Amino acid sequence: MNPLFISPSRLRQTKLVSVFSLTSLLLTLMFACQIGQAQQTQLSLADILIGLRSKKATLPERNKLLSDAVKLRGITFTASTEIETELQNTGASVELLEAIRQRNSKTDAAPNIKSGVPAMASSFAPAPPVKPAAPDFAFYQKRAYENAVKGEYDLAVSDYNEAIKLNPKEVSLFINRGRAHQNKKNYDLAIADYNTAIELNPKEATAYFNRADSLEKKGNSPQAMSDYQKVLELDANNESAKINLKRLQAEQLKAEQAKAEQLKAEQLKAEQAKMEQVKMQEAAAAAAKPKVPESVELGQLNALAVKLATPVYPITAQNMNIQGKVTVQISLDEEGKVVSVKAINGHQFLRTAGEDAARRSKFKPTLVGTQAVKATGFIVYNFLGK
Repeated sequence: MNPLFISPSRLRQTKLVSVFSLTSLLLTLMFACQIGQAQQTQLSLADILIGLRSKKATLPERNKLLSDAVKLRGITFTASTEIETELQNTGASVELLEAIRQRNSKTDAAPNIKSGVPAMASSFAPAPPVKPAAPDFAFYQKRAYENAVKGEYDLAVSDYNEAIKLNPKEVSLFINRGRAHQNKKNYDLAIADYNTAIELNPKEATAYFNRADSLEKKGNSPQAMSDYQKVLELDANNESAKINLKRLQAEQLKAEQAKAEQLKAEQLKAEQAKMEQVKMQEAAAAAAKPKVPESVELGQLNALAVKLATPVYPITAQNMNIQGKVTVQISLDEEGKVVSVKAINGHQFLRTAGEDAARRSKFKPTLVGTQAVKATGFIVYNFLGK
């Protein structure tokens, strides 16, 4: 399928048989004249008038065929001003009239074969210039197509406008004018013409194909794919429609995948941003809180003891009447358990008994606000003699 313009010759396919019939008749007569002068058949005035009035071909085609026949075979009549006027009114072209004049001059100058005497001088006088007939539908249609093929799209549109005025139901005119608009990148005007063509003939695949092309160039790929699918419903062998549809479907799939990936990346980025915000909030909250020390010094721990063990007075110290105070340094974990003890003063015989008592003691957890922390302090044991 040609996606550009529909040739007028395609539109006249139904007329070709008639044209060929007329052409065959004329060619038969033309060949006959070559057999010999005795067998030559000249055209009478009636032959030419009948040919001009025939409806089996367009008027330009009839004029062309008759002009060629006159030049080849000659005529049997003398063309007068009245005869030329009658021929002109019947639709004779300038070319046909000129061919008749030329053959008329030859006939007048030639000798009379039958009588053997020269023919009488013709009374023919040159006719005044013939005014060309007004352009018809076929003229505008043909010239529009030729201008479009040459790339003269403005001229083509102008001629298509005139042709449409004469035949507003001809589908091909809207298709071809739409394509001319499309080549000028006037896609809205092109689509409007294709819409009209489809309204006139819903089964015209070319209109759907061209409209799909315009829609695609406007960025409307979904509607373009719909039109390409319609083309394939009407013409399953349209390779261009198959290729374009497959390409647009692949582009659509790629675009959907890219969109999904972009959405996923945006969601991931949003989650990361949210996590960063939470971390910042936690850091800000932590910075706003007072810093909790790892360990605090409590001083004397006697008042904090849940259970304060009594030291065992060593027998040796008793016998030697050794007495006095022993200070034991204590370290506590977050739960208040004793983790280390060390007597830092007092008699050597009394220190071990003080440390043993400190290990057996229990204390409350040390809190800074609501958080338990390690602590250090001391207990003073007083060993009294007997």
